[in-house]
Amino acid sequence: MRLLIQRVLEASVAIGGAVKASAGKGILVLAGFEEADSEEDLLWGAAKLARLRIFDDEQGVMNLSLQDVNGEVIVVSQFTLHAQTKKGNRPSYIRAARPERAAMLYSKFVELVQAELKKPVGTGEFGANMQVSLVNDGPVTIWIDTKQKD
Repeated sequence: MRLLIQRVLEASVAIGGAVKASAGKGILVLAGFEEADSEEDLLWGAAKLARLRIFDDEQGVMNLSLQDVNGEVIVVSQFTLHAQTKKGNRPSYIRAARPERAAMLYSKFVELVQAELKKPVGTGEFGANMQVSLVNDGPVTIWIDTKQKD
């Protein structure tokens, strides 16, 4: 599983012009799933996301987690995080999970994040053409790959 985490002042996801989810201070997470992802990857990723210290404390040091600042979250599924661009100019998505598996992994990941944070999480719609807007705070953008956690 790959997560692209962006610290935001605000974010939203729209589908066909209608806003599906919006958030204030918190994070926007783009999540990509692959066939090899397991429940262990999902659990580790959800825990890491909730505890990642990327928010400023009183001294301006990134020392606070999403939980510490009571931040909001939107999680959007994005298979293109698994793009392979080594050969040619057209990305290959061979490592991305098939849609039926990816949809299940996405749903489970959202449930786990909600359980970690003990509150609802905004989402996009799996497989939909979405318009994602955000005001990146910092900017702070963190890349996590559960296959490289060691």
